[in-house]
Amino acid sequence: MAQGYVKAVDLPQVIPVFPLPGAILLPRGQLPLNIFEPRYLNMIDDAMAGDRIIGMIQPVGGPRRLPSLSAVGCAGRITTFAETSDGRYLVTLTGVARFRVASELPVQTPYRQVRAAFQPFEADLTAPTGGEGFDRAAFLGALRQYLERRQLEIDWETAEAAPQEALVNSLSMALPFEPAEKQALMESPALEDRVEVLTALLRIDAAESGDGDSQTSMQ
Repeated sequence: MAQGYVKAVDLPQVIPVFPLPGAILLPRGQLPLNIFEPRYLNMIDDAMAGDRIIGMIQPVGGPRRLPSLSAVGCAGRITTFAETSDGRYLVTLTGVARFRVASELPVQTPYRQVRAAFQPFEADLTAPTGGEGFDRAAFLGALRQYLERRQLEIDWETAEAAPQEALVNSLSMALPFEPAEKQALMESPALEDRVEVLTALLRIDAAESGDGDSQTSMQ
């Protein structure tokens, strides 16, 4: 990672968080965001002036303005930034490492901040190697059935050539799973576990009858 994040202690202990249902970030994944709420514009301003780290985390019920937070989120670094003529920010977060919420802090900022425990996920800071046990053909077969049922499209040439982590994490982030399913994917301890969870979700969905979804492109 560009900023020298080698160990958990290299990461900031206190980070701002962006609660967003149905959106997860995974290590080395890229998440584009369209920021327009004033409190989150303020959050981006402050992050850009500091270490550019923001924690993506899913809410789990409670009031819309101040929902409860999931136990685990993922910190990302702002790697692209643009401002539109109408005052929105278009940013890309690149995943650094997952974290467990140790506590939420009382703050004066309009956005929320937590004390993040990165130690349980320190392995996220090192890209996995190997992947020899990955049955790409079986995985892509399950993916094809899922996409056909959902009437979704992807770039198959890219899917067939992509490294295992990039393929699995990008699909985990992009496919339209329920928030609880997204959370299960994010909290999978290792990449191999995430492959198992993702494959199971693909097969379960593909086995169900009827869809009613409209044609959508994911290219």
